[in-house]
Amino acid sequence: MNEQVIDEDFNEFIQHVLDADIPIPRRYIRERDNPMELFSAEEFRVRYRFSKETVRDTILPLISPENIHLRGLPLPPMLKVLTCLRFYATGSFQVVCGDLSNVSQPSVSRLIKIVSTEIVSHLREWIKTPRTEQETADNQQRFYAVRQFPGVTGCIDCTHVPIMSPGGDNAEGFRNRKGWFSLNVQVVVGPNMEIMDIVTRWPGSTHDARIFHNSRLKLMLERRELKGFLLGDRGYPQLPYLYTPLANPMTAPERRYNVAHIATRCIVERTFGVWKRRFPCLSMKLRTKLQTTVKIVSACAILHNIGILQRDDLLDMVPNIAVNDVPVVAANIRNRRGAAERAAFIQRHFGQVQ
Repeated sequence: MNEQVIDEDFNEFIQHVLDADIPIPRRYIRERDNPMELFSAEEFRVRYRFSKETVRDTILPLISPENIHLRGLPLPPMLKVLTCLRFYATGSFQVVCGDLSNVSQPSVSRLIKIVSTEIVSHLREWIKTPRTEQETADNQQRFYAVRQFPGVTGCIDCTHVPIMSPGGDNAEGFRNRKGWFSLNVQVVVGPNMEIMDIVTRWPGSTHDARIFHNSRLKLMLERRELKGFLLGDRGYPQLPYLYTPLANPMTAPERRYNVAHIATRCIVERTFGVWKRRFPCLSMKLRTKLQTTVKIVSACAILHNIGILQRDDLLDMVPNIAVNDVPVVAANIRNRRGAAERAAFIQRHFGQVQ
């Protein structure tokens, strides 16, 4: 059978279809609503935790559309970002987030991984310690205004992010002292509740002090690349660049030191509250792969800083933490030299009533 005969048969078939008015199957295109147009400003903030302007002008430019490829029908870059933000803002099952955008669960899973990776690629731009003497002085001045504790550059603490068991031989290492699987995330917070440093790779059973001792932050402090000192709870050792509260303050200066320390360090607890209430996925059990989970936590830290910088705050999320509500974690860490330096510091700055 030659090509001419094949062409004639095909033309006859097409003509038969047209004469019989047989519908030709067409590719089904699902209509998707545009949340930027569908929701009011307040409804959008409730669902995506940011204003429309912040998403359009600051978050969307962090994503390179050419790096996000999905099978099937094309998805606008804005909807890709909003699908991921919806997951951060709810922590619900991926299939639920996909139903809201008419996207399959596998596509949502891929979106979360890729968008989180794209956001984390800008980590050094949005999460950074003070670089100049002026920035350091500004931080110290703002911390001093809280309760006259001098020289503070930031406050440090760890928080647990629940995860599912990663499986494998090392899975039990992620079970924390409370009995559930988690990542122990170290965070350094500035005076405006901004995250200045974050470490997300350690399993939940790791002690806070070990994370600090193996961090780049400690090396920066020892080299004096980061001026001033940090405030931490008693889960950390007393060091020349890391001050902790006294277990049993006996004198008036020691009591004034403890009150000032706890009141100043309270901001890290408030930051954790705001961060996790803006992104409930950090409080619920993340069911993604471990590598993706680490990126989600870091991406949420970057987005938190974007909200702080853009003044896109959700005021109803700020917890009201009193001084007495801040936990003081006991630790069996003894450092005689550090204790002596702290005693001299207390006598020098809190020895007299100001």
